[in-house]
Amino acid sequence: MDKPHLVVALAYDGLCTFEFGCTVELFALDRPELGVPWYDFAVCAVEKGPIRAAGGITVQARYAPGLLKQADTIVIPGWRGADAEPPPALLKALRAAHARGARLCSICSGVFVLAAAGVLDGQRATTHWRYAERLAQRYPSIGVEADALYIDNGQVITSAGSAAGLDMLLHLVRRDYGAKVGNLVAQRLVLPAHRDGGQAQFLPRPMPADEAGRVSRLMDWLRRHAAQPHTIASMAERAAMSPRTLQRQFRATAGMGPGEWLIRERVALAKELLESPLPLAQVAERAGFGSGEALRHHFRRLLATTPGAYRKAFLVIGAGDG
Repeated sequence: MDKPHLVVALAYDGLCTFEFGCTVELFALDRPELGVPWYDFAVCAVEKGPIRAAGGITVQARYAPGLLKQADTIVIPGWRGADAEPPPALLKALRAAHARGARLCSICSGVFVLAAAGVLDGQRATTHWRYAERLAQRYPSIGVEADALYIDNGQVITSAGSAAGLDMLLHLVRRDYGAKVGNLVAQRLVLPAHRDGGQAQFLPRPMPADEAGRVSRLMDWLRRHAAQPHTIASMAERAAMSPRTLQRQFRATAGMGPGEWLIRERVALAKELLESPLPLAQVAERAGFGSGEALRHHFRRLLATTPGAYRKAFLVIGAGDG
């Protein structure tokens, strides 16, 4: 980044404490161990008067809404109610920020603020599953996906409830700094390095403890052995399940089948390897794709870019292009 990237979090009366805290944790803490210029962070009060937050605390924000004119990223950490109308001045400021190219992000019910501002018209979005139907009914021009953890439209990013906000915020760090830095931040937070935005928000029904444990252990093993060849039959054998049971339980856990999940994990690994000078063929081999063409295919399918373009974006000097 040529200059510090300014992230501004909104504070409002009725502030959602957890979502706000997640935003502070990701962007406000100094992280000198990463060796990259970290974000500038500020909190902007969207209205005058006391800002009462969940849990009986009061927040005092230093900045007024005028700061939004300078923000590179604006985070709306929830909203005080799905039916609570956002202040017109805030909506105007968000539309202006969007028009000049700022990145707008919402956690949970914060999506209703973006929807009211009109910046989600014609786009996909998600929110907490409890609010999804209400969002779709009120804003029919938005393609609401009730089961996604987060949806990245490029300039506007929305996430589901509470903890899914952390997944989205880590996704932003990976977008800005690459997979290696994103993984280091996740380690500091004691979180999984990556949960794909398309994963299910919740399990439709409880899984038996032994089956849930076997799927989880299989996932951990596959991450450690991504370069090896795997089939549904071999994965089912390792999990001590039938292939049919594995498919069903894996989908209940991850929101997708084991084959697609493994491809996405391999793409995540390839992203990190591409930030090193390894030749593309070695990246493909170590990530489990076997060939550069297979790697390029899945990069284009899942990320709408190529391995070479990804490597170039993070200025890693190394071998062959994608």
